[in-house]
Amino acid sequence: MTAVKDSVHDYISLDPVAADLVDTPEFQRLRHIKQLSTVRLVYPSASHTRFEHSLGVYHLASRALSHLGIEGEEAAHVRAAALLHDIGHGPYGHQTEDLIRRRTGRDHDEIHDLLDGSVVGETLESHGLDPMRVADIVDGGGGLGQLVSGELDVDRMDYLVRDAHHTGVPYGTIDHGRLVRQLRYRDGQLVLAEGNVQTAESLLLARALMNGTVYRHHTSRIAGAMLERASERLVDDGLPIEEFVRMADHDLLVALGERVPDLGNRIERRNLYKRAIWAPLSTVPADVVELDHDETRAAEHEIAELADITPEKVIIDAPPTPRIKESRSRVVVDGVVQRLESASELVGALRATERAQWRLGVYVPEVARDEVAAAAVEVLDLPMHVVSQ
Repeated sequence: MTAVKDSVHDYISLDPVAADLVDTPEFQRLRHIKQLSTVRLVYPSASHTRFEHSLGVYHLASRALSHLGIEGEEAAHVRAAALLHDIGHGPYGHQTEDLIRRRTGRDHDEIHDLLDGSVVGETLESHGLDPMRVADIVDGGGGLGQLVSGELDVDRMDYLVRDAHHTGVPYGTIDHGRLVRQLRYRDGQLVLAEGNVQTAESLLLARALMNGTVYRHHTSRIAGAMLERASERLVDDGLPIEEFVRMADHDLLVALGERVPDLGNRIERRNLYKRAIWAPLSTVPADVVELDHDETRAAEHEIAELADITPEKVIIDAPPTPRIKESRSRVVVDGVVQRLESASELVGALRATERAQWRLGVYVPEVARDEVAAAAVEVLDLPMHVVSQ
């Protein structure tokens, strides 16, 4: 066993398969992709990477498998999937995921093509593991895929604790030790054992608190929207999408500075756009909330024309309507498996909180904020009080 010192889990022991996988180019690339992308523009110490997060997910998966009594080649495939679950991410992780999905039709957890004929795929085969089976587990396939990608997955358990640790906020603290010990399989479903409604609620609450203070901080959202727009222009300018997907964070930042300097240099120097509009869900027409990519671009052009500025300077940021995936976690209550949303009154309150925190943003250089705000109110049919001050 190879031991790795970790800031969250202390020592992580790597089995021979994991030790070899860590040395592959595909996994080493994760050293250069930050876990929290643009959040580090708000929390300076949030410089941790998907490399260390992936080691943490492997560690928790190994512990969970031990408590579940799963051994042999089945456990070996799950451990490998836990370690490799993030190798499909593009630069800046989730921040470029929508662009990659639109251009390739793939999500980051669809890694079948990446494992086919690659060094990491060959490494799996050299240890008697099936790369396609590992890819299926990463994508949530089969009963054990729930452990890597599901409502009670070890991915979520690690990133909440790790992100809280590195940002310095206390809200992501969960008892991941109890969570992995209380996992059970019943009728092909991953559930928490009897007496763990509050354990499941803690995961839900931690995610909700981290959303409000870390993951959806308005500064990070502005920088992320600028980064996505700049990346789209970079690909439109001729950069092959498959080359874009395999970039690291620093590669993308350099390319943006050279080829999309008006946005790339702003991102690098944290000279960000400002909020012209910051509108709660209750004030936004349903058709605006549901704007697709092309409709969003068309609305931006209309706002820009009305405000007499170039369309590239207007960014509409309409996040998906709030949903709490963790509310579908299954817990055993009085011997019966129930969804957490049925067993907990807290779920309803958190859903209401998520909706209350949702905001539509329209971002623009500060010099054009007033003109764009007035134009956005007209084009998007918004009340005047949502104009950001």
